[in-house]
Amino acid sequence: MENQLTLNPAAESCDIVFKPLQAEDLAAIDHFYGLRPNKTEDSVSLESFLWKDYYNARTAIARKDGREAGLLWLYGTDEDPYAAMPLCRDEDLSYCFGQMVCYFNAKLKKPLVIKLADEEAIRVLNLSPERFLVKEETDFRDYIYDGDALRSLAGKKLHKKKNHYNSFVKEYAGRFEYRALKCSDRDVVFRFLDAWRLTKDDDAAQHLDAEVEGIHNIIKNCAIIKAKMGGVFIDGTLEAFSIGSYNPSEDMAVIHIEKANPQINGLYQFINREFLLHEFPTAKLINREDDVGLESLRKSKQSYFPIEFARKYLVKQLV
Repeated sequence: MENQLTLNPAAESCDIVFKPLQAEDLAAIDHFYGLRPNKTEDSVSLESFLWKDYYNARTAIARKDGREAGLLWLYGTDEDPYAAMPLCRDEDLSYCFGQMVCYFNAKLKKPLVIKLADEEAIRVLNLSPERFLVKEETDFRDYIYDGDALRSLAGKKLHKKKNHYNSFVKEYAGRFEYRALKCSDRDVVFRFLDAWRLTKDDDAAQHLDAEVEGIHNIIKNCAIIKAKMGGVFIDGTLEAFSIGSYNPSEDMAVIHIEKANPQINGLYQFINREFLLHEFPTAKLINREDDVGLESLRKSKQSYFPIEFARKYLVKQLV
């Protein structure tokens, strides 16, 4: 016998239809981002689009009293579905959350599971521990940095980064160029990705391949997507590139992608700094995303000395 779930009475009449996220949808849903304080990587629409196929992202708009109340998310499979925290104003969050409880309980016949919920939403909802498990997902907290620090690399803490940067500039003097990438650079980026992928082992093949597919989708649709892209060319060949987007409500740049030829010393430090100098010259905060629990990635992110973390939480409805 299936466990009986306690439904939210106000949401039992939910009528939600989810549909797959497409590039053409981004302009229509972009206004849902930034409605409440949120410094996570998911506070910008480009992150949602980058991983849409890997996580099987679907969206629906919650309506209340004839108006749009918030954007709802559904991920995963029929057997193992989960959601993201609704994108909405603080005052609409309880209603939108209740709609998701209803959808999971009444339509999917499952308890609600939300992954990577932002800290502001957890604070506003103040969920009862008798009905919901709320647990921080520490491996997925985002690293937040001071924008001026990463653009200048000044000071003792970042001295090693500045040395690597200067070494690259000296060794490749007269041979390198940074420039913003355009839609017409599509084939150049694709060739770089093919070569970069060959340098990686197959331990995380599924995740890496999904990331490459997401990058392909961004570049194929770059004419209608709000994204900043920049690359470093050495002797006319693309050797590093980065993709980022901007959260105006937090004055924060989110760095979604940063790839470089690992054989070229100082190149990662160079693309890191130059991308910010050219594409986000005044952003107060820089979100360089999480380390997904990988020790090597954690050391790399810590070496730039974050000033804070954007914390995320798992929410599970108890039966």
